[in-house]
Amino acid sequence: MRSTHDVLIIGSGAAGLTLALRLPDHLRVAVLSKGPLSEGSSLYAQGGISAVLEEEDSLDSHVADTLDAGADLCDPKTAEFVIREAAGCIHWLLGMGVPFSTADNEDGSTSLHLHQEGGHSHRRIVHAADATGRAVETTLEGLVRKKANIEIFEHHVAVDLITNRHIGGETQQCHGAYVLDEDHERVVAMAARAVVLATGGASKVYLYTSNPDGATGDGVAMAWRAGCRVANMEFNQFHPTCLYHPRAKSFLISEALRGEGGKLLRPDGSRFMHDFDDRGELAPRDIVARAIDHEMKRLGAECMYLDMRHRERAFLEKHFPTIYARCQEFGIDMAIDPIPVVPAAHYTCGGVVVDRRGCTDLPGLYTIGEASYTGLHGANRLASNSLLECLVYGTSAADDIAASIDGLPAAAEPPPWDESRVTDSDEQVVVSHNWHELRQFMWDYVGIVRTNKRLERASHRVDLLQSEIREYYSNFRISADLIELRNLATVAELIIKCARHRRESRGLHYTLDYPELDTRLSPTPTVLQP
Repeated sequence: MRSTHDVLIIGSGAAGLTLALRLPDHLRVAVLSKGPLSEGSSLYAQGGISAVLEEEDSLDSHVADTLDAGADLCDPKTAEFVIREAAGCIHWLLGMGVPFSTADNEDGSTSLHLHQEGGHSHRRIVHAADATGRAVETTLEGLVRKKANIEIFEHHVAVDLITNRHIGGETQQCHGAYVLDEDHERVVAMAARAVVLATGGASKVYLYTSNPDGATGDGVAMAWRAGCRVANMEFNQFHPTCLYHPRAKSFLISEALRGEGGKLLRPDGSRFMHDFDDRGELAPRDIVARAIDHEMKRLGAECMYLDMRHRERAFLEKHFPTIYARCQEFGIDMAIDPIPVVPAAHYTCGGVVVDRRGCTDLPGLYTIGEASYTGLHGANRLASNSLLECLVYGTSAADDIAASIDGLPAAAEPPPWDESRVTDSDEQVVVSHNWHELRQFMWDYVGIVRTNKRLERASHRVDLLQSEIREYYSNFRISADLIELRNLATVAELIIKCARHRRESRGLHYTLDYPELDTRLSPTPTVLQP
């Protein structure tokens, strides 16, 4: 089976849906989602979107905060570009009907309520209570479903990009993707003149993560196999405060709580963040995560605690209703109880190398959102710059596709998916075992604190796993679990290679063998060639 569109968008988070809505109405657009259309990391983003909207703030200040958090590894021009476009993106979302939180002013008017988060020198976080991602995602989803030119494919899992390796011809081009239609248990070829990877990050490569199950690095792995460069995969952000409870599945406790005065405590009730950074609880995430990890290991403690008892119950219920209700489910009253927290893998700062338009090394292929490397985040992402990047690059990629698609070749005829030499597997345990083993050794050896020996062990293990996965992939009919395992193993290899290449500690990459910055060289991103 084959379907043809002008634009194929793989992924349905904030980046993918923004692009779909920004494209001209005359283009035939397909949006693929691994599950329901709204399911993905964007849906669970709590904090908000950073943008300069008040006179006392400035673009220069936001850029400076971004560069500082990125530990001198951001691209300053990219940061300036994204931050300059931020206010326009917020106004576009308001025009789309996103219900951002507001505050009453002394003159009787209302304005957007702004949070402050770690690493920011001003209040500039636009939010919808503590469920900003849900407000943005569900609003955009509703609009996409009404567009006549957009066709939605839910429960479709991309397997691989269709390139000249499948089609033939001398001119390199992305021609579409092979996609597993889970409802009908078949692989279909989806051809398109332009393909956009908006697949999100790869935090599911770690045992503990705040991300939903679909964050398996699919776009990064597919682009790498298609010949695109990737960069900075060693920089994996661990959110410092995820709810610690056996049934909570690492539920995120927003950084905005610390922006509202939340204090981190040891089990004995003493504070510790000022022992690690003068900014205390408002230090960037990498510093806070390492501090919590250090104290847990030093004390043999299962978790640390976030204390919001200085705030009245009414304030907590109004500003953090989702977190308040979730804590209540687990018997934690955040008005009178400190919240148990641990770090968990949260955001992939590296990804597929793209330019200002979201273009990759492969003509016809774009990558936007968390799957991309734009240079914005450097060695650590500043809080609430992620949804902003999705919006800005969703817009710039849409503009470029609209301007250039008439010059792209018509969608080529891809060969059908070949299943003539495979059988149904009766050894699904192999997939589940390898999935768990991969995530376990990545957490143990390539986590918040690394060493050369740990990375070497992880490299040996991923090589063995990939050999098993290739053999399994070649002989048995594919499933969504197998596709994701294959992609996770590829992403794990890329993370390990990048981490072994960086012989210093910078931002989110911290190694006991090289605990200091390497000041002898100008900082550069780690770029891997396929």
